[in-house]
Amino acid sequence: MEKDAVLPDEAPEDDEVASKTLTSVWKRVIVGSRDASTENETKRAMQSRHLMMIAIGGTIGTGIFLSAGSAIALAGPGSALLSYFVVGLFVYSVVISLGEMSAMFPVSGAFSVFGSRFVSPALGFTLGWNYWFQWSLSIPSELTAAAIILQFWAPHVQAWQWALVIIVPVFLLQLIHVRVYGESEYWFALIKVLMIIVFIFTGLIYDWGGIKGHPGPGLSNFRNGQAFIGGFQNFAQTFVYAFYSFGGVELVAVAAGESVRPHKTVPRAIKATFLRIVLFYILTILTIGLCINWQDPTLLSAADNSDVTASPLTVVFQRAGFGAAVHVVNAVLLTAVLSATNSCFYASSRMLLSLARSGQAPRLFGWVTSRGVPVPALVMALVVSSVTFLTTIWGEGIVFTWLLNLTGISALLVWGSIGLISLRFRAAYRAQGRSLLDLPYTQPFFPLLPAGVVVLALLMFIAEGYSAVREQPFEAKNVVATYIGVTLYIVLYLGYTLYERFGLGIRQHFVPLLEVDLETDAVWKPGEGAMIREHEGKDDESAAGTVTPGWRTWLSYAAKRIY
Repeated sequence: MEKDAVLPDEAPEDDEVASKTLTSVWKRVIVGSRDASTENETKRAMQSRHLMMIAIGGTIGTGIFLSAGSAIALAGPGSALLSYFVVGLFVYSVVISLGEMSAMFPVSGAFSVFGSRFVSPALGFTLGWNYWFQWSLSIPSELTAAAIILQFWAPHVQAWQWALVIIVPVFLLQLIHVRVYGESEYWFALIKVLMIIVFIFTGLIYDWGGIKGHPGPGLSNFRNGQAFIGGFQNFAQTFVYAFYSFGGVELVAVAAGESVRPHKTVPRAIKATFLRIVLFYILTILTIGLCINWQDPTLLSAADNSDVTASPLTVVFQRAGFGAAVHVVNAVLLTAVLSATNSCFYASSRMLLSLARSGQAPRLFGWVTSRGVPVPALVMALVVSSVTFLTTIWGEGIVFTWLLNLTGISALLVWGSIGLISLRFRAAYRAQGRSLLDLPYTQPFFPLLPAGVVVLALLMFIAEGYSAVREQPFEAKNVVATYIGVTLYIVLYLGYTLYERFGLGIRQHFVPLLEVDLETDAVWKPGEGAMIREHEGKDDESAAGTVTPGWRTWLSYAAKRIY
């Protein structure tokens, strides 16, 4: 009898052991490690230099190297320059507003987490999945561009073969450690930065007639009514190219969740965005506009065919007398595409991880190895991107084109939402009686920047539609393609709202200001700001006292004053 009494209690234990064994097997198969768990966290292993270079040149890709010339061909150099300036101002305001929150709450989900916490869970859910779609569907675009670039050297190799050669090593790099991502992005970005600087100097010297035997055009491309072509309609269309070029500037906030000393590194990286906008976008567009006439056919063929020989950078180098530049530009283009693919995997996996940890995605994607790698989320990005890449081959790419249209305006929707989140964060911060001294970084001119983001987002949103309607010949599919991304945004938002209302029984949609969580993940507690700043100030002074003033010291001093 005594033996029989034990048997019923042993059955659940056997079931529990079997369940654990099955879970362990799944982890070995899917994650490649038994120690994967939802309890593990990602590692804070990215140094200040990694985050800084990601901010300056991390997501510079084919948008500026190939497509920027299309904006000039469409509306003239003056309109293109103005368009990039307006979008640059808009993006800088987005990054500054986001940086204030990311420095205080450095989490991988960034604005998705902030949306759920400061506004409503429905907004966080919408932004998270919208952003995941955007980056997951960007991988096939980058693979296609990389294949075309490599076919310049090896035309007999098929595009899908090159795509396979690229995606496998990039994916394997992501599986090692986040520091590998940071280090690879550092060197990829450095190559792109050096190329842009050399291009700007070479282009301006050529334009001013400083290269013997190669007279430059001077200001002729801006004269005789050539600066602004096609009026407001064409100007509005250039926003598409500017959005594409500026895409990914918010990646610094996502990477903040895995950076060392985020309260110091994040503000530095956020401020460096100003340098990126002025140097790599405004000056590059100005240089291209000065050196290449808006009627030059190479400006359009570069974007349409990803033709490196027609890239604005290649054209300027060749006209300046550097004939072999095509191979150098092609090599840099390849590093840019590899860097963009690397960032796509990182951004999509971290956002899916954040959604899973928030209960807004299957728990499986919340598994992280002891090395801090979210393997299931990475595998999901690989699967989705691989299937999507096949659509570029099947059916003449029609499905792929519409998938891209689905996320085409998502960047604008995400950026506009960040402005709203920033306004709500400050309202909650003020309502709970918090001091701004406890924020590691405080955005200037509040509330002008986030309010300006919302207003500019609405205006650009309207301009995009106006451009699609006025385009000749008129085609309804162009209007649908412009705004189909809004449908995804609305479906996600309303879908989660209905699930929250009828599935979870939650009737309160917006988070009350006094109930906004300002404690979880905060780097500083109330009252710590002034104390920590004073302590770090003394450390900086003592360190400065032991260093002999040199050019690096003076550059550091100047940078602090500029920012």
